[in-house]
Amino acid sequence: MTEQAQDQHGVTVRDNPGESRFDVFVDGTHAGLSAYQDFGETQRIFYHTEVFDEFEGQGLAAVLTRTALGDSIQAGHRIVAVCPYVKKWLTTHRDFDDATDPLHREHLRALR
Repeated sequence: MTEQAQDQHGVTVRDNPGESRFDVFVDGTHAGLSAYQDFGETQRIFYHTEVFDEFEGQGLAAVLTRTALGDSIQAGHRIVAVCPYVKKWLTTHRDFDDATDPLHREHLRALR
């Protein structure tokens, strides 16, 4: 598990490759996740993002998504968004366009 820097609000995002997800923590407490599946040599499919009920409304999904996508791109992956939250987030963060690939049927088949 690769640890990311903790921000001034006690929020930490960690890649958990053994579980194929990024986890977000608030002051050490697990607060949510963004699940992915690697596809081929370079694509990473993000298919589920969740912030647990007691942590909603704090902007954690955005922090988690920005970190998960940014770290994935830095590691050489291209992003394929299946998760509705990630898809919507990408529409307002156009700086990720060059690292995003369109969704195809084979991506969905890989998730079954």
